[in-house]
Amino acid sequence: MSALEDQIAAVEEEIRTTAYNKATQLHIGRLKAKLAVLRLEREARAKGRGGGVGYAVRKSGNATVGLVGYPSVGKSTLLNRLTAADSETAAYDFTTVSIIPGMLRWGGASIQILDMPGLIPGASRGKGRGREVLSVVRSTDLVLFLLDPDHPNLRALTSELEGAGVRINQRPPRIVVQHSDRGGLTVSSTVRLTHLAGGAAAQIAREFGLHNGSIVFREDATVDQLIDVLAGNRVYIIAIMAVNKSELLSAKQRAELTATLLPYEPIFISARTGEGIDTLVDRLGNALRFIRIYVKPPGRPPDREEPVILRSGDTVAGLLRKLPGELDRGFKAAQVWGRSARFPGQTVGREHVLSDEDVVTVLVARGGARAAG
Repeated sequence: MSALEDQIAAVEEEIRTTAYNKATQLHIGRLKAKLAVLRLEREARAKGRGGGVGYAVRKSGNATVGLVGYPSVGKSTLLNRLTAADSETAAYDFTTVSIIPGMLRWGGASIQILDMPGLIPGASRGKGRGREVLSVVRSTDLVLFLLDPDHPNLRALTSELEGAGVRINQRPPRIVVQHSDRGGLTVSSTVRLTHLAGGAAAQIAREFGLHNGSIVFREDATVDQLIDVLAGNRVYIIAIMAVNKSELLSAKQRAELTATLLPYEPIFISARTGEGIDTLVDRLGNALRFIRIYVKPPGRPPDREEPVILRSGDTVAGLLRKLPGELDRGFKAAQVWGRSARFPGQTVGREHVLSDEDVVTVLVARGGARAAG
C-alpha cells in the first residue's frame, strides 16, 4: 500500500472510530475535509498514470441512463428487453466486460441505455475496473439501480458512487466560493447556520488551501455539502430503482423489500418475463423530465410533428445546440409563445428557460427572422 493510501486509510479509520457529538463535530468535519483532499490527490495521480484503460462511450439520444448493479443481477437481460441491443447474458458473474449501449424510445424522445460491468466493493478505489465504470456513471443523466431480491444491499452501491463524487437525488448546495490572492478569507450567509457556526466553515476551507477569498451561504448547509463545493468535482444525478426477478417474490416479500429500500420506491420487474417493464419505462421517461419545443419558421405554423426534445430547465441556448449551426452563430433573439413567456411572442435571449410545448422562432442578426423548418 502506498503512503497516500496509508494516509487515506488512517483518516477513514479515525472517522469511523470517533464518536460523533457536539464536542467532536468540528474535528470530524476537518477529518472529512482532509479525506476529500487526499482522495482528490489520489484521483489526480491516477489520471497522471493514465488511470488504466477506460471505456469509450459515445453519448447519443436525448438523455443517457446508466444501469448500475452488482454482477449477475440481470442488467444485460434488461437492456435487451428495453432496447434492440445485443448484450451477452449468462448466469455467471462479469459477463459484461465493456459498456454496451442500446436505445429506448419514449414519447418522441430517444433514451440511451448503458449496460455496464457490475460494481463490487472497493469499486471507487479501483477494484474490478471500478474507476472506469464510475467515470461513465458520472456522465449519465440518470442512474437506474437494478437489484437482485436475494442481495438488496443498495447502500453498498450508493457508497461506491458517493466515493466517486456522485451525489444521488440531491441538488448542488447553494454555496458560492470565490478565490482571491490576498485579503484573507471571509464567510457570510443569508440564513442562520446551524451546522457550520463558530468558524467551522473557515477551518474546513483551509484544509483545501483556501486562505484568501469568500464563502457565501444561501442555505443552512452541512459540513458534507461545503466539502462537496470546495472539492469541485461532484456531479448530481437523479436515480430510480428496480428489483429484478420479481416473479419469484410473494406480495409479503415485496412489501418487506419496499420498506427496506425506503426512501426509494422500487419498481418490481422481471427482465426475463417482461413483468413491470412498461411501468419502468414510464418511470424512466417521467424522471428524465423531457420537454417538447416546437420550432416556428417565420410566417408559417410551428412544426408539431417533430418537436425538439429538451430537458426541464433547458434554455434557448440548449435549443440552439439542437438546431443548424448558422442559427446559433447568427443568433440575435428568440420569440416565445407558451407557458414560459410572459406574453405571446415575447422576445428573449439565450438564457431564457423554456417550458414544455413552447413555440419558438429564432431571430438572426442578418437575413431577418429564421428558424429550422
